[in-house]
Amino acid sequence: MSHNTVPRTRAEADATKKTPAASDDAAGPRQAKPPTGKLSLRLRFRRDRVLVLMTLPAILLVLLFNYVPILGNVVAFQEYDPYISENGIVSILNSPWVGLENFQRIFEDSAFWNSVQNTLLLFVLQLVLYFPIPILLALLINSVVRPRVRAISQAILYLPHFFSWVLVIAVFQQLFGGAGLLSQLLRDHGYDGLSLMTDPETFKFLVTAQSVWKDAGWGIIVFLAALASVSPDLYEAAAMDGANRWRRMWHVTLPALRPVIALLLVLRVGDALTVGFEQILLQRDAVGPGAAEVLDTFVWWNGVRNQDFGYAAAAGLVKGVISLGLVLIANKVAHLMGEQGVYKK
Repeated sequence: MSHNTVPRTRAEADATKKTPAASDDAAGPRQAKPPTGKLSLRLRFRRDRVLVLMTLPAILLVLLFNYVPILGNVVAFQEYDPYISENGIVSILNSPWVGLENFQRIFEDSAFWNSVQNTLLLFVLQLVLYFPIPILLALLINSVVRPRVRAISQAILYLPHFFSWVLVIAVFQQLFGGAGLLSQLLRDHGYDGLSLMTDPETFKFLVTAQSVWKDAGWGIIVFLAALASVSPDLYEAAAMDGANRWRRMWHVTLPALRPVIALLLVLRVGDALTVGFEQILLQRDAVGPGAAEVLDTFVWWNGVRNQDFGYAAAAGLVKGVISLGLVLIANKVAHLMGEQGVYKK
């Protein structure tokens, strides 16, 4: 390299460094970098306007049938009389206010506390005896190798979900009623017959068994979908490390199901005070309200049958507030366990 091409002074060196910039300026202005911040609400709406329009009918239905009726809870603070006017809004406006009187009556009513006790007992039984069964069934079906056998098994397990509660209870009545198959079999062998359908002591276990038979097969759909997302490479790697089938299930399958289990458990806890209105109502008279009365039937009996709408609305409002609290507590526990729950932190 000749000495003429090497800058001899600092000024010449600085001038040499600035030369490319000068040539760039001469060539034209540089292109602006795209913004790195979040898009504005207007731009996001323009980008997703098609999706927003697609979800708009569903949002309107939710608002109309789920949120607008919440305004009717105002009758919990009134002595509501629906016969004041043919217009329900006029009846609400003209019904006298009683403040917290309905809530005071609730907390002093032993029948209300009996329904709370029955509801919580049924929830605990179904959580312990019913909730794990769809998980076990999903693991069992997922272990079946032949697709045809797996499809037939799923169809058989799904089928009872499409039966009405009237049909389900009729089937159980034919099996475990006083004149059912089990009682006749016992009488044929010299034993006294029994009727589990009218026994208050076994009623809660009977209701749980009905729920398991009807809905356990349907509940495995979510777990099978979660299992389908597990990479087969994980099972192959575990098998190469010497893990047997139980080890693979414990270290690969169950961790993949844990987020789904946590989410469904939170939702189930939030639904703890709703334990099957139609199912219980159809069997309430057979065992008596002492064993079969739950919060939903308590609200129905006082509101629809006894025409005490303000009192029933107050009971339903208490149930809703408690359910919301249970969801928040269960979701917080899911966060502490490292799971997402219903919503993120």
